[in-house]
Amino acid sequence: MADLSDPKINEAYLDVRADKTDTNWLLLDYESERSDKLQLTQTGTGGLAELREVLDDSKASYAYARVTYSNDKESKREKFILVVWIGPNCKVMRRAKISVQTADVKGTLRVFSIEVAARERDDLNEDPIITRLRKAGGASYDGV
Repeated sequence: MADLSDPKINEAYLDVRADKTDTNWLLLDYESERSDKLQLTQTGTGGLAELREVLDDSKASYAYARVTYSNDKESKREKFILVVWIGPNCKVMRRAKISVQTADVKGTLRVFSIEVAARERDDLNEDPIITRLRKAGGASYDGV
């Protein structure tokens, strides 16, 4: 079971969700290699491009991000995604725990439109994620 008791996690979650802040992502990492306690590692305002840069290839991490896109000139949408990052050099035991502990994370980072399983940084390219968000939202203006 993942430990998400650090109050900074919920504060950052609410900050990402708030309309009045520029914070649009947060990153959670395990306290240590053997610990199941998650801690807030970082937050940012640079979107998925910035988030991709801070991911560690040797870790398993969770990220929560606000993605903003428009369907036409008149509308702007904001949706939230949960990212489950398993770096290419992540240890086997940590990988094995992720599927079970992701459920605990979902209990804390509750509101999101899609879950993105990321194994390499390209999995966090914005265009395919926006396509998935449009499909999940039921409104596609691109004929996609």
